[in-house]
Amino acid sequence: MISLGGVIGAGLFVGSGSLINMAGPASIFSYALTGLLVVLVMRMLGEMATVNPSSGSFATYAREAMGPWAGYTIGWLYWFFWVIVIAVEAIAGANIIQYWFPSLPSWSVSLALTFLLTLTNVYSVKSFGEFEYWFSLIKVVSIVLFLIIGGAIIFDLIPGVESPGTSNILHRGGFLPNGISSVFLGITLIMFSFMGTEIVATAAGETSQPEKAIVTATNSVIYRIVFFYLGSIAILVTVLPWNSTNLMKSPFVSVLELVNIPAAPQIMNFIVLTAVLSCLNSGLYTSSRMLFSMAKTGDAPRMFLKVNKKGVPLNAILGCTVISYISVIFNYLSPEKIFLFLLNASGGVALLVYLVIAISQLRMRRKYEKENPEALKIRMWLFPYLTYATIIAITCGIVSMAFINSLRSQFFLTLIIIILVVGSYFITRNKRSTGLLLEEKQTALHYKSKG
Repeated sequence: MISLGGVIGAGLFVGSGSLINMAGPASIFSYALTGLLVVLVMRMLGEMATVNPSSGSFATYAREAMGPWAGYTIGWLYWFFWVIVIAVEAIAGANIIQYWFPSLPSWSVSLALTFLLTLTNVYSVKSFGEFEYWFSLIKVVSIVLFLIIGGAIIFDLIPGVESPGTSNILHRGGFLPNGISSVFLGITLIMFSFMGTEIVATAAGETSQPEKAIVTATNSVIYRIVFFYLGSIAILVTVLPWNSTNLMKSPFVSVLELVNIPAAPQIMNFIVLTAVLSCLNSGLYTSSRMLFSMAKTGDAPRMFLKVNKKGVPLNAILGCTVISYISVIFNYLSPEKIFLFLLNASGGVALLVYLVIAISQLRMRRKYEKENPEALKIRMWLFPYLTYATIIAITCGIVSMAFINSLRSQFFLTLIIIILVVGSYFITRNKRSTGLLLEEKQTALHYKSKG
């Protein structure tokens, strides 16, 4: 269920309208191309994860494939991305709750949401799974019902609601009203919405049958993306005019209002809140496991290795939560400066993470084939050609951000963060190596004294 709901973020319910407004009906190509890229990356990640299931996931593989500096860099960048996302989703959730309770201050609701979901993560990994199961179930059921309603409108099965036919697709400036460039711009924007698909590889490392879980999730990712994303976007561009102001407001609400569903805004608000809380819940889980994994390799303070009686990395979760609390406070004190800087600086990380996964798989595949070929339960298609094609496509996406006005600040701020993280690795390398060596000696002496 986590793998099913993992691809359905709040961006689909809210952000899809602005993209359709920009690219027109051809926005479905933006989603299709981005989905293809995600499918290929997930295939690569699944290949590595079946051989070596790890809660550190791709940071572990980057370390093995490219060296300690790569694991350190991508681990901290991914951690940074998710702790910022936690704060963003907490603030978004607070704004949604204010729809029903306008007198509640946004900052207090944000902190309360973060605190409550921290408790679920701290209690046990099972409680995280339970909450994510129900969040995902609500999202999946909502999308299925939306597809049924949308399909009924298109095929003229609802009395009193006229089918638009192909008029919204072909008769409002054509299928590509704003040119092919808008389609490729959409890919860069959508990639952020797909971030989280890779969480299943991290979560599988803590299941009783990680190999089976990873194989199932990886093999089904293509159907999930086609059904949930492409299906939803196809409904939206067919039923609603691409240049309608309703798309910018809430495209899903607009479709529900067409069939006179009572309280459509309230229903959609609840669904979006579920998607936001799901992302917040997953963010806490993923960032804490990445921090825990880095602590095991010496890339993060050893204090984050502490686990409670149920095996949950308590200090890692609390450490991620503290950063999120600080981010929420930043948003309260200076929403247009400090917090905006953090949000923009994390913008290019999604593409960078996928690039590192692809490069890691390219290098690790040859190693696996030599050392343990029978462990390759999942294999990347048309290796190495599709891997090279994916690396080139992602690299082009990253470079193109520097030439797009709306994304240029994200590109350069992400670049600054990368330089700082890589620099910190080399600055602290000797200190961390000395610490690890001393700890190994202490451990050896401990066991020697015990006989």
